[in-house]
Amino acid sequence: MLRFLISIQISFALGFSVRPAMVVLDLDDCVWTPEMYTLDEMPSTPIYGDLNGLGDGVIGVKSGYETIRMFPGALQALQECYQGMWGDMRLGVASSADTPRAAEIAQAALRILEVVPGITIRDVLARGWDEGFDGNVWIGRTPPLSSDKSRTHFPLLRDATGVPYEGMVFFDDSNWSDHCHMVTMNCPGVVTQRTPRGLQYSEWLSALAKYEAKYSS
Repeated sequence: MLRFLISIQISFALGFSVRPAMVVLDLDDCVWTPEMYTLDEMPSTPIYGDLNGLGDGVIGVKSGYETIRMFPGALQALQECYQGMWGDMRLGVASSADTPRAAEIAQAALRILEVVPGITIRDVLARGWDEGFDGNVWIGRTPPLSSDKSRTHFPLLRDATGVPYEGMVFFDDSNWSDHCHMVTMNCPGVVTQRTPRGLQYSEWLSALAKYEAKYSS
């Protein structure tokens, strides 16, 4: 609980005056682990535990013998977004899950893992958008998507949400393909942040600080 309260105090203390309209998240090795292409079975049995002192909720879900879990930094960031700590900043997803099965598993996990008790990741992703809107979530590489997020996911995000590239911050592990570099080159205006060890809370703050520095003048 103390760690969560400290993170909230930090976001206020830093006094971010310029915030992106949308934060775009990769999923595998950024929001959660393991990577979906390594899994065969649809998520099934939820695992309950403490959600940063906000009560017990679904902290993991079984997929066969594996457990899908969020990285602590990702959980903190999503909790802050849900609680309105970052104003009207909204969320999106750009994930190039390797196979249709991996994309299905990812979609299911979004609807099971909780950010606060009773509120799933998918619920938080929907915050601020019109009811039923899903144009902020693009998962997979089946057409119209591809393995190159800068050529497919991001143009689709921009067109569906109406948020220009200058209004976006993007988090991606970039361990296999450097999506952050590709997005920087092909989607000018997007501020990117690599998360090679899964999203760390320090990386969350760093990226938002970079955005403010870029667009505050």
